[in-house]
Amino acid sequence: MKKLVLILSLLASCSAWAQGDAEAGKAKAATCAACHGADGNSIMAQYPKLAGQHPGYLEKQLKEFKLGITSGGKQGRNDPVMSAMAMPLSEQDMSDLAAYYASLPISDNTTPESSIEIGQQLYRFGDAERGVAACIACHGPRGNGTSLSGFPKISGQNAEYVKLQLEKFRAGERQNDMNTMMRAVAAKLSDSEITALSQYVGGLH
Repeated sequence: MKKLVLILSLLASCSAWAQGDAEAGKAKAATCAACHGADGNSIMAQYPKLAGQHPGYLEKQLKEFKLGITSGGKQGRNDPVMSAMAMPLSEQDMSDLAAYYASLPISDNTTPESSIEIGQQLYRFGDAERGVAACIACHGPRGNGTSLSGFPKISGQNAEYVKLQLEKFRAGERQNDMNTMMRAVAAKLSDSEITALSQYVGGLH
């Protein structure tokens, strides 16, 4: 029953997310370009690429950034910059921005040779002995995630941004993951494993 309720709620949410207007979002994205790039492909490695991301995921993050500031950091996703940016946005603004960035192509990345062995092992198979789940289970063989389940596209993402998020999940500083899944995985990863995995998914295609 719980699974059915979750599926129905996800479908209802996706239906709402589908109402965004990409053209309207383009006009509203002017202030986002400074960090995320004019085409949604940030050249500053600590910031995420938004281009090509699932609109539902983008909208969810914006809502949770806003919740982070309105709840005093007790709920949602708290970030000094993004929470402030999301605060004045209406739900329609968020839908429009999400639709716009989702419509853009993500730029290519490459994986350093030194990170392939460790990154590929963790991504495809995890580590059963330590209870580390394989990333492929949620993010797919090519790192494209799934829009219906809410798992983001991580293929082509800036490696430094992925690394920072994994570190935040590990430290418990980011807590908006579904059923604490990301925190459970990241808690068992070493610094070197996080670096290798971050670089691996950046070049995954």
